[in-house]
Amino acid sequence: MNDFEKEYEKWYSEKVLKNPIPERGDFYTSSGIKVKTVYIPSDVKGSYFEKLGLPGAFPFTRGIHPTMYRSRLWTIREFSGLGDAFMTNRRLKYLIEHGETGLSIAFDYPTLLGIDSDDPLARGEIGKAGVAISTLEDMRTMLDGINLAEISTSMTINGPAAMLWGFYIVVGEINGVSPAVLRGTIQNDILKEYMAQKSFIFPPEPSLKLVIDTFEFGSKYLPQWNPISISGYHIREAGATAVQELAFTLANGLTYVEEAVKRGLDVDDFAPRLSFFFDSSMDFLEEIAKFRAARRIWAKEMKSRFNPKKERSLWLRFHTQTSGASLTAQQPENNIIRTTIEALAAVLGGTQSLHTNSYDEAFGLPTEKAAMIALRTQEIIAYESNVTNNVDPLGGSYYLEWLTDKMEEEVYRYFDRIDSMGGVLEGIKKGFFQKEIADSAYRLQKEIEEGKRALIGVNLYRIDEEPDIKVLKIPEYVETRQIKRVKEYKKNRDMSMVESSLNRLRQKANEENLMPYIIEAIKNRATLGEIVNALKEVWGEYVEPIVI
Repeated sequence: MNDFEKEYEKWYSEKVLKNPIPERGDFYTSSGIKVKTVYIPSDVKGSYFEKLGLPGAFPFTRGIHPTMYRSRLWTIREFSGLGDAFMTNRRLKYLIEHGETGLSIAFDYPTLLGIDSDDPLARGEIGKAGVAISTLEDMRTMLDGINLAEISTSMTINGPAAMLWGFYIVVGEINGVSPAVLRGTIQNDILKEYMAQKSFIFPPEPSLKLVIDTFEFGSKYLPQWNPISISGYHIREAGATAVQELAFTLANGLTYVEEAVKRGLDVDDFAPRLSFFFDSSMDFLEEIAKFRAARRIWAKEMKSRFNPKKERSLWLRFHTQTSGASLTAQQPENNIIRTTIEALAAVLGGTQSLHTNSYDEAFGLPTEKAAMIALRTQEIIAYESNVTNNVDPLGGSYYLEWLTDKMEEEVYRYFDRIDSMGGVLEGIKKGFFQKEIADSAYRLQKEIEEGKRALIGVNLYRIDEEPDIKVLKIPEYVETRQIKRVKEYKKNRDMSMVESSLNRLRQKANEENLMPYIIEAIKNRATLGEIVNALKEVWGEYVEPIVI
């Protein structure tokens, strides 16, 4: 026992145990990590340069850039998509006008599943949780008047990510913008769909092949585009802990890199364009520790497993979204405070891009007023709080450094479990991730119901009153208009060219990179649903295992 520990034990026995006001019990992070009363230097193991280093230097715990926000602020990227292409175009322009610096597109559920708006399966869901995009004309309309050479666009799409990317690339070409100039991200993280969000289409193996097709195509023709955003957000929103979110996301990321290397791609050709997407929830310091641990683990694993030559290949660049699951319908104005805390954690954790949720999202898609408050939340943090003055300002806190180490330790425990069952794909097939997330979600809900986890306005400080809040509702005419547009699009085209391009897509499905064939089909006016259905004929559809 060193001097620090001896002094701590003496202090604890004399000052804490004998304190006339006893502690309120044991304390834990949201992931169930037990927390001591106070942390001291001996709680932080390892050398400074091994664990921390300086910003912009390996292992990047303190940030991937040497000066971080002192040189450039994070991208303010509000998640937007509602109704049809016309409505979303207006919202995107509104946000750009008021200070947004990057676009982020949410799609409706039929689009997420590769279903055209005129399909009977889409009825009642068109435009309700995002924008409906079925055709090249839809994409053109949504982006009308927006300079794609100057702004980056993130698209939250997974199963049919390659197809939506194809629409965007073709619209860029129509507008005179070369693919080499386009900047943005497709989420394209199919592995977490099987784990959490469940918007999958094809079985895992061909889906993974399609993801690697985008890596290969992007590295050749779209050098400024991120072909994937490896996403912990939906894993966390499904009920996972911060530790599970981090472990499962990084395991997925390493799986994608392994598959790309197996394809014969040079790690330095695609790894610099990999991006990540994390949740920021209400356990303020645990979230900051999570982001710092994420950079360190990723850099270490990429270096040891793949030995890249470019330092940038070791970077973990990430977008953050504040937690939708933390928002409540009760006392909804409280959500503004929740979002502010979560956004501040993301900034102090070193995010490259940020979306702040709107306070009314427990009721529906954001109104303009709510979206404006969410946007201003970021701007006030950026320009008024002065937290951007210093890089990693909380670095060196004994508790934060201990917690960062603890997060890393727990992640490696999960890595061992995943490796023991044969990797991520085998874990998905066995239902391991699904069960871990479901069990965690159940524990969280039980803690709330039993009052062990406070939720202001829900199980603590409740007020019996109806919220006075305006709810955004998508007008019924939007669905009618969208269906009509898709049907007219299908009428006015050369079906022989459509069928010819879809046939080539079927023939090459298991043999070649599909991006050129997808783009050819789009230029020949094939719809999203037609391209997806052509591949379903070859690959089939995925039915997930029953997990008990």
